[in-house]
Amino acid sequence: MTPELSRPVTTDRIGAAELDITVTADATECAALARRMQVPGLLSLRCAFRLVRLTADTILAEGHLQARMVRTCVITLEDFETGLDEAFRVRFVPAGTESDDPDPEADDEIGYEDAVLDLGEAAAEQLALTLDPYPRAPGAELPDMDEAAAANPFAALRRH
Repeated sequence: MTPELSRPVTTDRIGAAELDITVTADATECAALARRMQVPGLLSLRCAFRLVRLTADTILAEGHLQARMVRTCVITLEDFETGLDEAFRVRFVPAGTESDDPDPEADDEIGYEDAVLDLGEAAAEQLALTLDPYPRAPGAELPDMDEAAAANPFAALRRH
């Protein structure tokens, strides 16, 4: 299955010097990614990568992800527009050689096959990792629990 955002890059393009590549999603790719991420809308996605060869098979990618999207507030249940601006680091390693080290400070690893890195899919994965699971619209506040308890029809029963 082809990912919604695919930008294959062969590892032979990454020599001794760094390679800078920017991935930008078009409107169709944004719509497909929004469905995958289960968000009301993805308005734009841009991800800049700086690729550096660490070893013959290991590529370090330092990236900067920028996105505009529509999210649904968990408090008001209304849609709102928000942005993401995140820097990240990942290592591309041959598929099957990914580390199972649970160190949260270690770089994430992405397996690749046939000497091809998919920077589009890497950008999509970083987007998924940065999504707030409980998005709040600006200014949305949880109700004061004392007021909510006083308005509860069972509150009077507790006093007796």
